[in-house]
Amino acid sequence: MKDRIRFHLDENMSQAIANGLRRRGIDVTTTPEENLIGKLDEEQLTFAVSQKRVIFTQDTDFLRLQQQDVSHYGIAYCQQKSKSIGEIVQGLVLIWQVLPVDEMMKHLEYL
Repeated sequence: MKDRIRFHLDENMSQAIANGLRRRGIDVTTTPEENLIGKLDEEQLTFAVSQKRVIFTQDTDFLRLQQQDVSHYGIAYCQQKSKSIGEIVQGLVLIWQVLPVDEMMKHLEYL
């Protein structure tokens, strides 16, 4: 089986998103679970890189980091209040199903 994307959910993401992904067998960590609450965006990204995880965020600062060509295993981004929890879970599941790990490296995917 090919390597699968693993996700890390940035601060302020609903636990329901993590639960929905886990029910579908997707490996996911969250900022509270990893004691990263209040850490800088760069620290969040460093954690995700150390774990080879795609970070899911609604924080526009990660768009800036993407433009600065910061190394990462992928950023999945969704504008705040633009999608329901169910739509976010569906979007992340789709990314997990169709995009290989190597295609997400240094890639920004919009939900």
